[in-house]
Amino acid sequence: MIQDIGEGVFSNAFSLAPARTGDLLFCYRGDDILVAGDPDAPRLPLYGELTPPCHHIFSLDGSGCYICEEILKAPEGFFYTKAPALARSHPDRKTAFAVITGLQLSRWEQSRRFCGRCGAPTQRSQIERAMICPKCGQIEYPKICPATITAITHQGRLLMARGRNSAPGRYGLIAGFVEIGETFEGTVRREAMEEVGLPLKNIRYFKSQPWGFSDSQMIGFTAELDGDDDTLRIQESELAEAHWFTAEEAPRPANDISIASELIWDFIHKHTKAK
Repeated sequence: MIQDIGEGVFSNAFSLAPARTGDLLFCYRGDDILVAGDPDAPRLPLYGELTPPCHHIFSLDGSGCYICEEILKAPEGFFYTKAPALARSHPDRKTAFAVITGLQLSRWEQSRRFCGRCGAPTQRSQIERAMICPKCGQIEYPKICPATITAITHQGRLLMARGRNSAPGRYGLIAGFVEIGETFEGTVRREAMEEVGLPLKNIRYFKSQPWGFSDSQMIGFTAELDGDDDTLRIQESELAEAHWFTAEEAPRPANDISIASELIWDFIHKHTKAK
């Protein structure tokens, strides 16, 4: 998955240390990021090549990573590219994870420039990763939205669905954000009933994943259909289609960066070996 870059490589410890020559710079312009070099595998700018106002966001492989505090005009030799697309396609997993995690923090910082309680301009905390209102004392921490994603099976088949806005042939698993007052298991049950009209049993935790593309923490589960009626009652406001697939029929994931791909491959391998 995208965050699997090795133990000790990524550190999100808070720091007020100033940038030093050679540290990595993350210069965002909305969802765009400033890069240089090969368009298929571009590199991030280094502090020293550019020296904009910036502050520490995390460390990567022992190097400090800093986010620009202003939008830069692309200098000669640099260009802006879409950060989400770069994170999905960059051949270096460390760069991919850093780019999308930095974007998540950039979106949060830009959306918390003013206090949601009193409207006063906020300031970055000097003791932790937070935005503080100097007027009313409101504290805002980085936005993380928990969501569940579930591999639902029945009689050796996996349920896969295509969202209304997804391209034909692009299937995924049933997923959704956790609502107020819900357990993760409760979200799994509710999403399955809402989106495809299925009751579930044997809900089991699989693993979790930070997913900066949607400011989420994805919590993966496996589950089985409760009963014999596998008729799908599709929620048309969310899904274009949904089907049951055998291990041989299941569409293969386009990449291995997501927990969805790991859940799908887990099903395929288990049911292929079983035969």
